[in-house]
Amino acid sequence: METLDARHLLCPLPVIRVQDRIKTMQPGETLEVACTDPGTRHDIPAWCRIHGHRVISCWDENTEIVFRLEVGA
Repeated sequence: METLDARHLLCPLPVIRVQDRIKTMQPGETLEVACTDPGTRHDIPAWCRIHGHRVISCWDENTEIVFRLEVGA
């Protein structure tokens, strides 16, 4: 599993960073992303649906929003 620190970035930067990282990954791999922008709760799952990736889970951890994503084909 890879990790991505997108904390303290405002939209659209967290989504752009996720997009850039996923380009370097293989289908089936997982990416854990830590964010602080509340807009990512909507933006990252929407981006994943459009591009064929899957949100495995999303949870709050202190002041952060953490996503675990699975790279699609």
